[in-house]
Amino acid sequence: MRSLLLNWVLGLFLITGTAIASDRIPPCLDGSASLPIDNEQAIEWRNNTPNQFERRAHIEGRVSQVFNERSSHSHFEIQIGANQNDVIEVIYNKVFGKLATPYVGMTVEACGDYITSFARAGSYPPSPSGAIIHWVHYNYRNDGHKDGYLVLEGDLYGDQEPREQNSRGNQRRRGNQFYFPSFSLDALFN
Repeated sequence: MRSLLLNWVLGLFLITGTAIASDRIPPCLDGSASLPIDNEQAIEWRNNTPNQFERRAHIEGRVSQVFNERSSHSHFEIQIGANQNDVIEVIYNKVFGKLATPYVGMTVEACGDYITSFARAGSYPPSPSGAIIHWVHYNYRNDGHKDGYLVLEGDLYGDQEPREQNSRGNQRRRGNQFYFPSFSLDALFN
């Protein structure tokens, strides 16, 4: 009986968890307007705007190349159109939560700030893809960048407040966040 009940609880948790994960993908907002996925617009900007042109973007595609990580930022390129040059570099700041390791062929949806980047801008080198989408995560400061997010293979990333290190080197969340201490399912039945 105990085993049957434990399996039922675990099954319910897994089914509910899956439903919650897919329902957690928020709309991609530009002000109060919800942006649809628009790869064609991003390709138009990449091909026809000056360096450092900025707009809000919502794109999807597949990872075509993975670049070296720099300063706790994951960098990878996604193919968003039929032509070889229809690519955009995605930059994700890992301070806003762990990220699955990107691999070539992985499906990606990104909501964030688009920038045309084919030439150096101050200390920032040009993107090897000619354009970037960044701030694909929560913005706890509310300082000009809207909240963004990243979806890899259906899993949502970037929806957490940034983590900082305490004096022991352990990470902790900023702000008031709910957390659930670890527990044993056996405790439910004893």
